[in-house]
Amino acid sequence: MPKRILTGKVVSNKADKTVTVLVERRIMHPFYKKFVTKSKKINAHDKDNKFQPGDSVEIIETKPFSKTKKFEVIYWFGELNDSNANKIRCCRQFRCKVVAVY
Repeated sequence: MPKRILTGKVVSNKADKTVTVLVERRIMHPFYKKFVTKSKKINAHDKDNKFQPGDSVEIIETKPFSKTKKFEVIYWFGELNDSNANKIRCCRQFRCKVVAVY
């Protein structure tokens, strides 16, 4: 079974080495044929505590880190500036754990 890769926005980083990511998806209502936005909060592993609320990130399904944490942050879409210039990005073309600093 392939690993799921989801995109979302960090809403909390209060727990150590954990971020809460809000993942939104749009589905068509079966009867009314209108698009409805569904959202889910997912706990993801953040090894270096690098991500702040408001960052757009990509998470991948992994082995369980704890009872509620089954995803890991692999990619960061935010803007680079002086305060967050040392954040890491994953090489998206390989979809692996190889990281590069930009």
